[in-house]
Amino acid sequence: MPVRAITRGLLLLAWLVWVCAGRGQAAEPLRLELQGIAGEAGANVEAALAFPPGLVKNGTVDRRWLERFVRQLPDKAGRALAHFGYYAPQIEAELKEVAEDALLLKVTIEPGAPVRLSQVRVVLEGPGAGQRRLKELSANFPLQSGDVLHQGVYEEAKKGLQAQAVALGYLDADFSRHLIRIDAADNRAEIELVLQTGPRYRFGEIRIEGAEDYPEQYLRRFLAFQSGEPFLPARLGRTQLNYLNADRFSNVRLVPDRQAAVEEQVPVDVLLEPAASKRLRPGIGYGTDTGARISLLFKNVNVGRRAHELNVELNLSQVRALAAVTYIMPDMDRLDSFTALRTGFEQEDVDAFDTRKIFVEVERVRGFGRGRRGSIYTQLFYEDFTVGGEDDALRMLVPGIRFSQLRYRDLIRPEKGYQYALELRGGHQLVGSDTGLLQLLASGNALLPLPGRLALFARIEGATTAQNEPIQDIPVSLRFFAGGDQSVRGYGYESLGPENDEGDVVGGKHLLVGSIELERALGKNWGVALFYDVGNAFDSFSELDLAQGAGVGIRRYTPIGPIRIDVAHQIGEDDSSVRFHVSIGYGW
Repeated sequence: MPVRAITRGLLLLAWLVWVCAGRGQAAEPLRLELQGIAGEAGANVEAALAFPPGLVKNGTVDRRWLERFVRQLPDKAGRALAHFGYYAPQIEAELKEVAEDALLLKVTIEPGAPVRLSQVRVVLEGPGAGQRRLKELSANFPLQSGDVLHQGVYEEAKKGLQAQAVALGYLDADFSRHLIRIDAADNRAEIELVLQTGPRYRFGEIRIEGAEDYPEQYLRRFLAFQSGEPFLPARLGRTQLNYLNADRFSNVRLVPDRQAAVEEQVPVDVLLEPAASKRLRPGIGYGTDTGARISLLFKNVNVGRRAHELNVELNLSQVRALAAVTYIMPDMDRLDSFTALRTGFEQEDVDAFDTRKIFVEVERVRGFGRGRRGSIYTQLFYEDFTVGGEDDALRMLVPGIRFSQLRYRDLIRPEKGYQYALELRGGHQLVGSDTGLLQLLASGNALLPLPGRLALFARIEGATTAQNEPIQDIPVSLRFFAGGDQSVRGYGYESLGPENDEGDVVGGKHLLVGSIELERALGKNWGVALFYDVGNAFDSFSELDLAQGAGVGIRRYTPIGPIRIDVAHQIGEDDSSVRFHVSIGYGW
């Protein structure tokens, strides 16, 4: 086809599109054009001058209504400008016909000089006048002498001061004086605020209803306030969260009865709806370390109507099996404190070793608030194991102490936080163990948000052992191994550690593992990551040979836990290889 014919065809097509667009898009019947003011003040004026619904119907402007709107326009625009301190603006409105059946309302504004504050007086009166937080807010009132009078800032600061007084228990707090004196001729203004705090209210009688199957004393352990303490509304929210976190109540309402207050004592009704006390929870997961895994958990959270908890769990995977029963007796006067009795059977069969363990344990746990928890425990176990081609069976009585803190708010996809754990444990022949040892274990991780939807995640784990017999006389479950999804990626699960003369990994006395990971968020539930892992198990620092792995990964965050797919490459190995690591759901 000739080039000239193609050109003519394109020109004809463009002309047809232009004609059709011109016919399909009629000019707006009424349009507003604002000149002379911009920014927040301009946006506020434009919002104030928005055409009312019905001014234009079926493409036709109601002229009489428009004339009335134009007459009201200076007053509307003036009030919008006064909000930002402009009290003497020059406002002109011009109505022009720009096309057939199309009008332009042109508004030109000369805002003039803004009104500035010559004096700001914020006074506290009443029983709460000496409260430190209220004094700070009044002294740091966001509008000071010399500032432009911004009524939006004034109203927000005024509400904030009153809200803080209420949050401190001064429920009757109100302003006895709240004045703005304006001298538009001199462009100056004065603010006078006087907050009367009124009396400080306190919590009165606390009535708990709806959970008669639970002991009254147990239910009161969740209260973040007591009768006679200052009435702090935030304590109501904290209490509600305490009940919900207990996983025993499906609905929790706290109703303070202000009308029934006597001598500033406010009674509070706690209305509870218990959830089912018996639950059966199945679970599935997958990890390169463990293979496919399934779990089954039976819980009874109110045994004998005493708020005691019974957990029966069964976890099965290709390399590990666990069957355990736990009986928990919560403290009646402290939140997050309890005594736990556990017994069970655990078996693990990997390339490095094969072990079977029967155990019984008693643990006393105490919560210290802000995610901190400490415990003392004693575990008695019998372990039959094979490692490095040798069989053995040992009995151990191991007492220990633990302390940990968790500061991640959202466990599904946290944005920042940290976690750490410390443990000291040991055993000796004099108290019933077949061997003597003392171990210190420490671990921690932290998540730091970075610009550009990036996040830096770092973790470290270490352990050390002192023993009075050779390493061969230590049970496998008390030895240390490295490698795998949660250790040094690029290596097989627990494939790293000291070796015997035949080259079999037999586990070490010490452990040191670290990792750093940079993740870039993609959308709400996805992410990609670069990572570097390093570490190993060893018997002495002179023999420490750090294994290294690095790679890339994909993350998918779900309510049942994260899905991680990593491709890791060994670093510094003569026969280095690439290894895939897949983890679905939470590990156990």
